[in-house]
Amino acid sequence: MHEMQDLISELVAIDSVNPSLVPGGAGEREIAAFVAAWAREAGLEVEVLEATRGRPSVLVRAPGSGGGATLLLCGHLDTVTVEGMRDPHVPRLEGDRLHGRGAYDMKAGVAAALVACREAARLGLAGDVVVAAVADEEHASLGVQEALGSVRADAAIVVEPTELDVIVAHRGFVWSEVEVTGRAAHGSRPHLGIDAIVKAGPILTALGELDAALGDRTHPLLGRGSIHASLIRGGEELSSYPAQCVLSLERRTLPGETAAVVEAELRALLDRCRAADPGLVAEQRTLLVREPFEVAADAPIVGVVREAVIATTGAEPAIAGAPYWADAAFIAAAGIPTVMFGPAGEGAHAAEEWVSVASAEAVARTLVGVAARVCA
Repeated sequence: MHEMQDLISELVAIDSVNPSLVPGGAGEREIAAFVAAWAREAGLEVEVLEATRGRPSVLVRAPGSGGGATLLLCGHLDTVTVEGMRDPHVPRLEGDRLHGRGAYDMKAGVAAALVACREAARLGLAGDVVVAAVADEEHASLGVQEALGSVRADAAIVVEPTELDVIVAHRGFVWSEVEVTGRAAHGSRPHLGIDAIVKAGPILTALGELDAALGDRTHPLLGRGSIHASLIRGGEELSSYPAQCVLSLERRTLPGETAAVVEAELRALLDRCRAADPGLVAEQRTLLVREPFEVAADAPIVGVVREAVIATTGAEPAIAGAPYWADAAFIAAAGIPTVMFGPAGEGAHAAEEWVSVASAEAVARTLVGVAARVCA
């Protein structure tokens, strides 16, 4: 317990705010160096990856004797903004709760994976245990994509905080823009102008109707998909008709819903709006796609993790889905059977964030149990 508390605290004390989210953010360089040094001192093999300058990830390996399966443990090093937080990088312990930015999301999971890797090295396993401590999960997932170019694994656990549940599915998302074109004119000459913001109104109404219709399709673990207008921008000044209005949209997707599905939905929506208003000029473009994740509930890796949780905690874990997106989707897409399993706490992306140290220790013990089964 004391070692886990100390390691999480040391990780929290390192500023690793993602600079792609917060201009001037510290990034992963210092925390990656710390992880690499910790692993080398523990007698583990270390490889630092940095295809994107200033955004390193670390691969930590407990090599097996040969002939066994490889288990990948993956966690991200970057964190989100610290706005509104008091002393975000000063770890504070209150009972079992360790507070600080990244404690819950997800430096406790990284700490548990590192300790488990070290302990697995002492078991004389045939297969390797590899920890991928990756950069940039909170933005574009540069780190996990780079790591997957260097690691081959037979099973994987993403150590996101899951409250000790075994997560077998999560939603994906598609970010899009719809640009509505009007005609600029002085506010005193309405006969010359076309108000792009007003023209966007029926599109916003139709988006609300589409979101309601998505409630008719549900996933047993994830519920419904959704769409919402995240941002709207347009216009230059109060005395002018706006020539453009841009709607930024997020569509949260379920397994089986692809970018092509979302694009078809938006095309049909815009076609209906154009039919109602032949003068409407609007175009859609896709900005970013992150696929959903799902593994069969009866997959071997799910059963192994479930048994290890019971052996460690004495409790039956829930087999559940997560509403948020994680790097598990990239790992599963690489053909590696994957689940998510991590500690309990609260405050991901919030001004008050904490993790249960006892649950992080339980995660480490569970991961060692999984390694003993997978890599034997």
